[in-house]
Order: sequence, then C-alpha cells, then structure tokens
Amino acid sequence: MIRVLVVDDQRLVRAGVGLLLQTAGGFEVVGEAGDGHEAVRLAERLRPDVILMDLRMPRTDGIEATRRILDRQPSARVLVLTTFADDVNIYGAIGAGAIGYLVKDGAPEELVDAVRRAARGETLLAPPVLARVLRRALAAHDRERGPDRSWAALRSLSAREREVLALVGAGLSNAEIGVRLHLGVTTVKTHVSAVMEKLELRNRVQAAVLAHRLGLVDDEFNPVPEAGAP
Repeated sequence: MIRVLVVDDQRLVRAGVGLLLQTAGGFEVVGEAGDGHEAVRLAERLRPDVILMDLRMPRTDGIEATRRILDRQPSARVLVLTTFADDVNIYGAIGAGAIGYLVKDGAPEELVDAVRRAARGETLLAPPVLARVLRRALAAHDRERGPDRSWAALRSLSAREREVLALVGAGLSNAEIGVRLHLGVTTVKTHVSAVMEKLELRNRVQAAVLAHRLGLVDDEFNPVPEAGAP
C-alpha cells in the first residue's frame, strides 16, 4: 500500500485526486493539506511514501514546502502536480528536490502511474516539462563545453545498456522499457543502475539530457537506431 499526502489549496482537487487514487487501488491517502505550511507539518508527522504537491498556495508555496520537507526528510519523495509549467516553477521545484513534475491536464491514469513510479524512487517529468528541461540543459552544455568526454564515457556501455539509455531519454518508465526490450523490470533496473554508475549520473533527468545530447534520441523523443559516436 502506497501512503500518499495530497497538498493543494483547492478542496475539490484534493478530493478528486484522493478518490482517483483510492479507486485505482494500492493507495492510502493518509492526509490532506491546503497550503505548504500545513504540508510540512503533516509530512513530518505522517511520513507518507509520496507527497503530491501543488505549487501556488497561500502562506507557504509548494517550492518552499518541498525544500523544507526535504531538509528534514531527505528520503521523502515529493511529486509536483500543478497547472503551471513555466521555467521558474519547473526549475524551482527541481532545485528544491522534487522527484517529479506533472501538469494537471494529464490523463488520470498517468497520475496513478506517476505516483507508483515516485514511490519506487523513479525521477519523472511530464513530456512538456522534460522538453523544457532538455532544451535548457542542452543550451547550457553548448555554452560550456563539447561532448567529447561524454562520447568516451558512452563507449563503456554495453549495447543493451546503450539501448536502455536511449529509452530513458525517450521518457519511458522501467516497465515500458521492459516491454519494449522484452525484459523483466528487475533486469531493466539493473541496466539503468549500471548506466548511472558508469556515466556518473545522479538521476534519470541527467540520463535523458545525455541521451539527447549524444543523438541517441531525436527531437520527437524517439530513440535513434544505432546512433554512434563521431
């Protein structure tokens, strides 16, 4: 059972999200908060597996609440669910330590899947958010240095690990990668861990940025077959 704290200043949104999760099965909504200040207090008392966090709220906003929660509970998993997908909010939330960022216009089943993935510790971003993160990260990289060291590191990966990296760059979950490559989820996790370790990456967002920078994924988030180093 995944224990969830739902944080949103709109009571109807809290009720709707709670009903969605309870109907899906496997979730327990252990608490609700109407602002960031209350979220910090409840997160410390309830210790939920996942905290679904809105951003624009009275008293304490979601970014500051996320920062305070993770200062006190570094292992907490905060998943942002908001209407706003602008750069200020995206990078503020990621910088505060949110494990994922979703927008409220997504499908209900995507939210359910995202909470499950967050509970497993998977970093995830809604496609338009990931696109913004990648554009900014790629632009920053182009200003700073070329990709030579990254290409050298990429050669340390096996063919299968390289396939996995490309699919992470395409935004697929471990389960989706498993279906695509006909592998079990545990095997996919092993490959992802190996990729992270060999390439010295901290999370899936960094892996996605690298996959795009090296041409393993195209602008439409499709893996590029047999992309190779120059």
